[in-house]
Amino acid sequence: MRTKTLILAAVLSAAGAATSLAQVYSVNMVGYINLAVPRGFSMIANQLNNTSPGGNTVSNLFAGAPEGTTLYTFNPATQGYAANTYDIGEWTNPGFLLTAGEGAFILAPSAFTNTLVGEVVLSSSITVPQGFSIKSSVIPQSSPLTGATNLNFPVAEGDTIYRFNNATGQYTANTFDIGEWSAGAAPVPNVGESFFVLTLATKTWTRNFSVGN
Repeated sequence: MRTKTLILAAVLSAAGAATSLAQVYSVNMVGYINLAVPRGFSMIANQLNNTSPGGNTVSNLFAGAPEGTTLYTFNPATQGYAANTYDIGEWTNPGFLLTAGEGAFILAPSAFTNTLVGEVVLSSSITVPQGFSIKSSVIPQSSPLTGATNLNFPVAEGDTIYRFNNATGQYTANTFDIGEWSAGAAPVPNVGESFFVLTLATKTWTRNFSVGN
């Protein structure tokens, strides 16, 4: 899955007084992700906080999806999937939220590019429940989950990361065992990619990001 990311420090609001030159600015980190969605199944993530009226709803994030596109979200409590299909110009569950740190399967009848726009969430804390769950980096950054320069994933013995390969239709598993990853190196998710996590105990994934790390 190829993506192109642009992160900009942008002035989002300014207020001025008619009787003075004073202005008040609110500065946030905003950007966009051009998410190249291939035909067939792939695992995707929304890694920006969309602050437009539609917010992070599926109907707002994927308004230009091809007819027949289906999103499958995974429920860690039931270990089951819920389907959401774009049919006759609308989603079956248009208000469903897909926020940063989460992920989903997408089944696309044809390849398309989906542009995600919003604020970068610089400080985050998400729960990774015991068992299987679909997660993603909150920050739109392709980096190892662990290591010297990493996404600060709270890895523990026995954790396994499953990444889905659209071309083969199979998963690549990488297990953390006796202090090292079975593949020889930590997984490096792409921007806009989610993945399955299998963990033996519930944990919290915290990230405080600043430019340069």
